[in-house]
Amino acid sequence: MTVSPSELSPRMSATPAPEPADEARALREEVVKLAYSLPGGLRRLTVRDGDRAIEVEWAAEVAGTAAPPAAPGTTTARDLPEAAPDADEGTTAVRSPLVGTFYAAPSPGADPFVRVGDEVEPGQTVGIVEAMKLMNPILADEAGVVADVLVGDAESVEYDQVIMRLRPSGRAR
Repeated sequence: MTVSPSELSPRMSATPAPEPADEARALREEVVKLAYSLPGGLRRLTVRDGDRAIEVEWAAEVAGTAAPPAAPGTTTARDLPEAAPDADEGTTAVRSPLVGTFYAAPSPGADPFVRVGDEVEPGQTVGIVEAMKLMNPILADEAGVVADVLVGDAESVEYDQVIMRLRPSGRAR
């Protein structure tokens, strides 16, 4: 019995599936090629293999100058958390305990947890950092008055990045 090519199932006539190592290598090469082709400075590139999703986040540009893209897996000065702005004497920094997205309010459209001028108690929630679909509350370590909020709602934050500054209660603004 002879079988014509039209009688073969698509699976039988297709080329064999690549080995997992070959797939990983091909995906890595695609990601590196993509990273080098993107405009501006690359801040974060996330690749997922299941259902193949790629997320790209660009670094903020300084006065219209674009930094060349970085290859995945490399760390450059622009990838490190920004230095904290000059601190006022006597303020305390509230820092992000992890990398993620900062949210100033418990839900979209809701009032923020705190505003500049609000007094906070130790252990009070002053924001949320979302990481890997988990909402992590940011708590004030000590009592004080919110002097400055340095991160906008829904902005990415790095580990140990200063989110806001508190001044001791009762101190003049």
